[in-house]
Amino acid sequence: MSLDGAACIAGVWEHPTRKATDLSVAQLHAECAAGALADAGLTRADVDGYFCAGDAPGMGPLSMVDYLNLRVRHVDATDIGGTSYIAHVAHAAEAIAAGRCNVALITLGGRTRSEGVSGKVPRPGNPTQPDLQFEFPYAPTTVNMYAMCAARHMHEFGTTSEQLAWIKVAASHHAQHNPRAMLRDVVTVQDVLASPIVATPLHRLDCCVISDGGGALVVVRPEIATSLSRPRVVLRGAGEAVKGQMGGDVDLTYSAGRWSGAAAFEMAGVTPADIRYASIYDSFTITVLMQIEDLGFCEKGQGGRFVSDGALIAPHGRLPWNTDGGGLCNNHPGNRGGITKVIEAVRQLRGEAHPAVQVQDCHLALVHGTGGQLASRHGAATLILERV
Repeated sequence: MSLDGAACIAGVWEHPTRKATDLSVAQLHAECAAGALADAGLTRADVDGYFCAGDAPGMGPLSMVDYLNLRVRHVDATDIGGTSYIAHVAHAAEAIAAGRCNVALITLGGRTRSEGVSGKVPRPGNPTQPDLQFEFPYAPTTVNMYAMCAARHMHEFGTTSEQLAWIKVAASHHAQHNPRAMLRDVVTVQDVLASPIVATPLHRLDCCVISDGGGALVVVRPEIATSLSRPRVVLRGAGEAVKGQMGGDVDLTYSAGRWSGAAAFEMAGVTPADIRYASIYDSFTITVLMQIEDLGFCEKGQGGRFVSDGALIAPHGRLPWNTDGGGLCNNHPGNRGGITKVIEAVRQLRGEAHPAVQVQDCHLALVHGTGGQLASRHGAATLILERV
């Protein structure tokens, strides 16, 4: 089913906190919900669909629908890691197209910083999971799994640490204009290379920040969007994919974005050359570089050359990217930074980004995320959004 034009994003809101010592996860969800509904010009009474993922407390949508005092006729708790909330936009559009709801509320909240849970340490996980019971004895962590991808990419294509560092440099140039960003100092390539090695070849500044916070989105039927006072941001294309061990056919140099991106572009009827702004999930610098290749912005193996010399720095780079500072500098709430990528893309399309990083004539944007472990199994979701 094509989702081109099936739904609009009418409201977005990002929680201002980066450390929520005095707020519960449920409160973060609720405050984000209130902010996004106010941004759209709607109320809780208008909501008839609710979407959340594994960060939602209690029994997920059952607990949160009750906590928010919503009356809904459709819920969705799809969880594919950090990209869940990007996928939820497409799922909301599907539900709207099928007549299951008219106004979908999507909320995220997390307290990983306050709780001292970084998500970067090994855990046994659920012993019934078929993968972790065999892999856990080898002490996989998020950072060393991503470092494996970086090392393989360097081996295959000659990618360098200096090239990866340019991604952090771009993020820092954007974060300096964001008063809420955790890291606002502009850094150089040498600063990144001089930061301590965390897992070879990744340095500390190649890694995302860890924060509390959250965000929310309101996705509505197009007829409702036209009745609101906000600029219309329409979903043009969407794609999802999963990549695992593939029966032993392991190749660490590409991601599931190869498939989710192609599906989104095909549905939207556009190409990477048409995109004016890109929101790409940035858990690590290697995550961004691989996605740029897999989404078709350059050939596989050419990502290092593509990002060098400020290509990602807005507003005049070849591919303006993550203009709020992204996960590398701004925030990474609840280990699920995907929702912030949608929020900043909507800001760009509305012309509401910071003036220093606002992309001129920003009418078409891409949002993309990965969730899980890039080196073992992960999901990917891609959106193409247009201001009309």
